[in-house]
Amino acid sequence: MTEEAFAHASRKIRFTAKNIIGFVLLLALAAVFGYSAYTKIGPPDYAQTFTWTFIDMGINSQLWAGVLARVMVGLEIMIALYLLAHIFLRSVTYPLTIGLLVIFCIHLAIQIALFGNDGNCGCFGDAVSMTPLEGILKNVIMIAVAVVLYFIYPASPYKKPEWILALTIAMASIIAPFVIDPLMGDTPKVVKQSINMDALYELEQPPKVDLRKGKHIVVYMSLMCPHCRKAAKKLVIVQKNNPEIPIYVVLTGDQENKAKFFSDTKAYSLPYVFLEDQAAFRAMAGDGVPAIYFINNSVIERDANYFQLDPQYMKEWLGN
Repeated sequence: MTEEAFAHASRKIRFTAKNIIGFVLLLALAAVFGYSAYTKIGPPDYAQTFTWTFIDMGINSQLWAGVLARVMVGLEIMIALYLLAHIFLRSVTYPLTIGLLVIFCIHLAIQIALFGNDGNCGCFGDAVSMTPLEGILKNVIMIAVAVVLYFIYPASPYKKPEWILALTIAMASIIAPFVIDPLMGDTPKVVKQSINMDALYELEQPPKVDLRKGKHIVVYMSLMCPHCRKAAKKLVIVQKNNPEIPIYVVLTGDQENKAKFFSDTKAYSLPYVFLEDQAAFRAMAGDGVPAIYFINNSVIERDANYFQLDPQYMKEWLGN
């Protein structure tokens, strides 16, 4: 082999290796976006969890928070499919990927500045728990990969008009989350049932507010109930953004589980009372927990589940 032929073969090998590396990086980036979308919309309750990320940002309507959550998931699906289909890589897909990840980083940085590096950033829903700082690091790595791909992997296997496939994928991606997990339009059940809370005021440390008078949202929880923990996390967000909503928690269970409950839910700010008497607890809460009651002068007017903790609805019920 002549020196010129060897140099030509070497350039060809390097070019092939660059494309292989680029294709592997592209697959990895698409996989992360695809898995991120799945963890937010696939398993039951995951879309609800991601919706509350937007409520935590100050959107008090569960409806609009749900819309934004599903649109964001749709964008993640679209980017994953655009990458896999090699659609407008340099002109649209890579810049969109980088822009979306930069927005995520800014949001997480604000979250750290305001509330510290606690809790789950929500990057992978409840499937993988990551702190906001870990989420930023993950996003920075993905940005770096997208930048590398921009320079080494501009491949596009399509002839024009590529925009027809791009538009089809975009529409399907945005619509898919709304089909997979439709927006919940239900509201708390309207009831008229009296409740006797005198047992709470026979404790050594009774509630500092009289829950028997006026309007209150009283939530009965067990320390070991996983659904109660989800409700507690949502209530923390509601109270943080709406301190005027009168929320009170009645806990029961083994005292030894209390520290674990508060460590998981970060519900330190919620006013609560601990009731060890199981009979007295069930007399108020009923058979299932969490029992979320909208109580007006010792009468339960609304019976909600933890999907229905909509701050806007709470305010309307309170007359605010």
